[in-house]
Amino acid sequence: MPEPQPEPGREQPRLDPWGSTVIDYSKVFTEFGISRFEELLPRVKEPHLYMRRRIIMGHRDYELILDAMERRRPFAVMSGFMPSGKLHLGGKMVMDEIIWHQRMGAAAFVSIADMEAHAVRGISWRECKEIGVSEYVLSLIALGFDPHRGFIYFQSENRMLHDLAFELGCEVNIGEMSAVYGFSGDVNVSKCVSVLMQSADILQPQLAAFGGPKPTVIPVGFDQDPHIRLTRDIASRARLFTVELVKREKDEYECVRVRAKTRDAASALKEVSSRLGGEKRAYEMHVDVYGEPFEEVERVVREAEIELGGYGFYPPAATFHRFMRGLGGGKMSSSKPESYIALTEPPEEAAAKVMNAKTGGRATLEEQRKLGGVPEECIVYELLMFHLIEDDRHVAEVYEECISGRRTCAACKKAAAELMLSFLKEHQERREEAKDVLKELDYGKKWLEVVKL
Repeated sequence: MPEPQPEPGREQPRLDPWGSTVIDYSKVFTEFGISRFEELLPRVKEPHLYMRRRIIMGHRDYELILDAMERRRPFAVMSGFMPSGKLHLGGKMVMDEIIWHQRMGAAAFVSIADMEAHAVRGISWRECKEIGVSEYVLSLIALGFDPHRGFIYFQSENRMLHDLAFELGCEVNIGEMSAVYGFSGDVNVSKCVSVLMQSADILQPQLAAFGGPKPTVIPVGFDQDPHIRLTRDIASRARLFTVELVKREKDEYECVRVRAKTRDAASALKEVSSRLGGEKRAYEMHVDVYGEPFEEVERVVREAEIELGGYGFYPPAATFHRFMRGLGGGKMSSSKPESYIALTEPPEEAAAKVMNAKTGGRATLEEQRKLGGVPEECIVYELLMFHLIEDDRHVAEVYEECISGRRTCAACKKAAAELMLSFLKEHQERREEAKDVLKELDYGKKWLEVVKL
């Protein structure tokens, strides 16, 4: 299915986690070095429909996650939600991806980013808790997240997270944040702190309390890539050692180089070197290892770093999905209820919104029969493809019937509205069951008492 193209005459916005929507995806790939996910798809067993349908379009280092899956080694998935309004279908996409990775064996972490909501949107702490539990936590569990095998938390309540954010703050300065996010001199300091909290969110699954370093994937939209890039840089700076291949001209590595990043780490190089096989040549700040596989050198160095009090972080991986458009065809905005469908709104009202959504149909039925519709411009088709139809063959049939003119917009809207009605009724029933699940958890009991659900 074709990628959405930039609107003519529209200037491509910068990647802004708190504002703009990406339009020109090809420009994002070329300018920000994001890799295309479709190249990895053959390696994914039981791929999620977002993967199969090219809704997940990009990635950073997802090979690390696939390697862990294939070798049955520990890995994690982590993402977060800012509790500033209703949970709509765009937010559901991230939940779906977290849940899929959890089912694939990942340790799953979900942050309710109340510190970000308070700093960026001015949401009161009380509202953050109420919105976080009633909108996000209950829907997350209702969609299939297993809290008994995962970790849901509010940023403000997580002391371990605060300590990590403080340490990570030693690796980044305000000038760098300004370059990454476009901060001006009047940005409030709490917003900068919230950025550090999100870096801590991303790296927290690799702490010793959660089993130590492991590949971790962050499912997000393209607009969140600044957080990913900054955290990858911070993770690298927080390492005591780097491990790299030094290659010959024939593209075969000559040695694996272990480099100390500080004088203190350099003093430990001899001990690290003694644990490695192969021939070694020691220098003041690095050791070159010959005849030993890169993966084994990296494993030994990471273990030694942790013993020395370091973190041994893997660079966080990420997947990037394309955005859902608003029901009217423009941007989906939390300030415009008519532009989105919330998971907690009355199913009948949601079905009515589907009936009023923009389509890719022609001006008249006669033209539709003759020329066919344009599903790439149709929000109703997008709802079906993203959320309402699991069977790929069924989606392909809808697409072919549309472009051939055999499917009318009225019939398509009616079918989509019925599916939406059914989905929301079932989801909201499961949300009631999710309250019972929360009552089984200590933190869940506390949250339910606070918000009186």
